[in-house]
Amino acid sequence: MNKKMKAVVLTKPAEAKDIRLSEVPLPETRPGWVLIKVKGFGLNHSEQVLRKFEIEADYINKPIIPGIECVGEVEDSSDSDLKKGDKAVALMGGMGRSFNGSYAEYVLVPENHVFAVKSNLKWEELAAVPETYFTAWGSLFECLNLKPEDVLLIRGATCALGYASIQLAKALGCRVIATTHKDSKFGLIKNADEIILDDGKLTGKVHGVTKALDLVGAKSLKDTLTAVEKGSIVCNTGILGGVFALNGFDPIKDIPNGVYLTGFFSNFPEKKVIDDIFAFVGEKGIVPAVGKVFDFEDIQNAVRAQDEGSVNGKIVVRV
Repeated sequence: MNKKMKAVVLTKPAEAKDIRLSEVPLPETRPGWVLIKVKGFGLNHSEQVLRKFEIEADYINKPIIPGIECVGEVEDSSDSDLKKGDKAVALMGGMGRSFNGSYAEYVLVPENHVFAVKSNLKWEELAAVPETYFTAWGSLFECLNLKPEDVLLIRGATCALGYASIQLAKALGCRVIATTHKDSKFGLIKNADEIILDDGKLTGKVHGVTKALDLVGAKSLKDTLTAVEKGSIVCNTGILGGVFALNGFDPIKDIPNGVYLTGFFSNFPEKKVIDDIFAFVGEKGIVPAVGKVFDFEDIQNAVRAQDEGSVNGKIVVRV
């Protein structure tokens, strides 16, 4: 095996034009860590945040290879229960922040964040699953306790996480109301039962909502809390609105009586959950919404497409 590999390396804020492949040492395996030969990875908003400004934070271990998820084959299982050649997904746990991530030909990941999977999906489709569907699944089922009889509001639905959430909720049997702030995006969420143009105020415009997934985040959260029915649960998962915290938020006054607020943090995947996701996806015949596939050598254009918002669906890079 070559002792060098190609990877994207960040040391400071970078625009798409600054992204290029470098030659770096191949990771050396060690106990408790698994080496994966990367077959593909998806681009995430989290990595965009890292690349644009979070890279300057003291807690980012620079230089860093970004990437919070990947799919591939186990190259060296070290002392884990995995086997060389296993089809696997890896995600979170500090990937691309605390230690080098997946924008590379190989990635070394803690064994408890690597999961062998059984799936007939193509590598490009599989690469759209790990972080996106794990976050959607956790938000819908762990946080919202979604049931077939629920009416689900997805605020900010025209993103990869929004598409995945629509797919999972519809497969469960829910009625889904999806919002976007651009009427030109209506076609992207046509599988929802109702589509609403979001002008920032949904209170009084939606009715019967029992569960709400807010992907816009702090910018819209107060309004989401007053738009749902009494007894509803609201899950705040995304930060698409670009506002990361609510200054002056008063839980007593801003959370209506009888409405429940929760949030999903995707840093701690578990094998049972990953297994449940792939079982559900397979059983329901769900095909991940891949927007466009780029080759690894074309990573700069993949990142440019992410910044421009020119791709509808998950951007996947094939390694």
